[in-house]
Amino acid sequence: MIASSFPAGARSRLDFWQVASGAILALFICVHLILEGSVVISPKLTDGIAWLLEATCVAQIAAPCLVLLILFHFWIAARKMPFRAGELGVFVRHSRCLREADTWLWLVQVFTAVVILAGAFFHVYTVMTDLPITVAGSAKRLHSGWMAFHAVFLPCVILHTGIGIYRLAVKFGICSKAARNRVRATIWIVMGCYLTLGTLALSRVWFLE
Repeated sequence: MIASSFPAGARSRLDFWQVASGAILALFICVHLILEGSVVISPKLTDGIAWLLEATCVAQIAAPCLVLLILFHFWIAARKMPFRAGELGVFVRHSRCLREADTWLWLVQVFTAVVILAGAFFHVYTVMTDLPITVAGSAKRLHSGWMAFHAVFLPCVILHTGIGIYRLAVKFGICSKAARNRVRATIWIVMGCYLTLGTLALSRVWFLE
């Protein structure tokens, strides 16, 4: 990670808010994918959930809050990211020398974070400017070129979230060094389940059109 110019006290506070905002976003992603995955059971069920969220204004309030939270989380995390070519080169060389999987996972988080930052804005904007949210509307968007976007965006979101949860567990001692391989394997399985659910949901919506 890149050295920070913030004082120690400020770094501690920023670390706290990075963890807090990341945990909230991870919880949102898990719930969001499950709700969207309901289309596999029944498109009417998904439409009913969307109607309820809109009728109670949860969707309208959550959308801008989500974008702001992503920007806030990225702004805090960006202080450690190797944006410059020289910094990235040093990080890669050190990672090769260390031969530690966790360092490469962090680099995956950096790259997926950039994709998510850009993709989340366009995703939220497109959905919220085409209310009401319906499965039929989603099918039309997929067939108008958004399937390629989701094919990239979905794995990036799941990778970033899963790795983030793992790194939080390591950071706070929930995952001991001896248990890291087992925990990583478990998280990979969970990520695979979420990716499967997301893929099935996209396929179900695609074939409705």
